[in-house]
Amino acid sequence: MPKTELPEDQHWWFATRTWSILNVLNANGLRRDGHVLDIGCGAGNMIHHLRRYGNVQGIEVDARPVAMAQQRGYDVRLGDATQRIPFDDARFDLVTAFDVIEHVDEDEAILREAYRVARPGGILAITTPAFQRLWSYNDVLNGHKHRYTPQELRERVERAGFRIRRLTFGFFLVFPMSAPLILLRNQLGQKKQLSSHHFEEDAYQVEMEPVSPWLNILLRGVGRVEAAMVARVDLPIGTSLLCVAEK
Repeated sequence: MPKTELPEDQHWWFATRTWSILNVLNANGLRRDGHVLDIGCGAGNMIHHLRRYGNVQGIEVDARPVAMAQQRGYDVRLGDATQRIPFDDARFDLVTAFDVIEHVDEDEAILREAYRVARPGGILAITTPAFQRLWSYNDVLNGHKHRYTPQELRERVERAGFRIRRLTFGFFLVFPMSAPLILLRNQLGQKKQLSSHHFEEDAYQVEMEPVSPWLNILLRGVGRVEAAMVARVDLPIGTSLLCVAEK
């Protein structure tokens, strides 16, 4: 039986991102019986959430998270989205790439493939980290190549052929705390010792930074408020970007 809840769902960062994504997609009136492709799906951490929009398939370049996703009962294939992926043209109603394109130099190749496999009128939803100025050791752990400005992301998505519907920041409410903390850690040379599959053979994903239970509850509450906000308005600043576009 496929997993319907994962440990990652409890972490405030994952939860905030998930609630925001789903609220923005719901506000765009997505059909509930479509075909969905999650590019760079990792171990399938978003697949059980995306199932509300129809049948979900995933593709992932690393065999270790693919194995975990398949153990969880998800339809995930091994493949490189910077190359031609094994899906027909115009097949999917929704194509997602959550924190994916920043991992490669060929980010526009992924967007072109997303455009190819999306049906006319189909939706693209992507998230990326924001602002190169906020580059930190966490980006190194995650194997990132780049952090984006809204204009950079807009240009790449539009060059692939999509029309932007929404482009908003994420993690807006925590930005006054998180951005100075990132810069302070950079200044002090602090490096969180977290597991990462980019550096360890026995890992299948990057470990989320632990937080105390009470702080996690507090930040989840903040995330709920932000997710309700972003369903209605674009947020003016944050540590990440969320884009929804149409083919």
